[in-house]
Amino acid sequence: MRVAIAGAGAVGRSIAGELLENGHEVLLIDKTPDAIKVESVPQAEWLLADACEISSLDEASLQLCSVVIAATGDDKVNLVVSLLAKTEYGVPRVVARVNNPKNEWLFNEAWGVDVAVSTPRLMSALVEEAVSVGDLVRLMRFSQGDANLVELTLPGDASTVGTRVGDVPWPEDTALVTIIREGRVLVPSKDDSLEAGDELLFVAAPHREEELEELLSR
Repeated sequence: MRVAIAGAGAVGRSIAGELLENGHEVLLIDKTPDAIKVESVPQAEWLLADACEISSLDEASLQLCSVVIAATGDDKVNLVVSLLAKTEYGVPRVVARVNNPKNEWLFNEAWGVDVAVSTPRLMSALVEEAVSVGDLVRLMRFSQGDANLVELTLPGDASTVGTRVGDVPWPEDTALVTIIREGRVLVPSKDDSLEAGDELLFVAAPHREEELEELLSR
């Protein structure tokens, strides 16, 4: 898979390194000469260019990318890159970094963003997840499809403890995607039983979150 990353700072380079380790092709784009540190990620392609310019994105052959990641430290730049990637080049998947939580509402389908990643929100969510049992914690928002990745740690006194996954009356527009149990990641089947302390990860429509939390915490 070919991935273009706009922003070759510490965040962009870190993402590039992870993707390269997983066997993907990566192109890093940045307009600041000091950010072009080829030796830091030598396996990646590098392009000194302004990712907000059509000519630069043409040079990057953005239409050949499966994913574009807007990872600069400027929300305005990330929005422009996302919009161009989606509307001008038809990139299937656009992921954008949100630097200022006040701007998070802008990072949606209208701006070409499929997944918005807010570092402050994610960090606070991880803190909440570490101390909360029985409370639904929103980890990430998927703009396309209007869904969120949410987590809940199952309380010991929940009525669903010991119940088979297939027997739980899950709300519509929710999907249990992973159970984390004693450090292991389980792909749930309908015959698996829920246990106290399970960390349950769901993809859920926002309007179903309250119903989901009520089901699992009572």
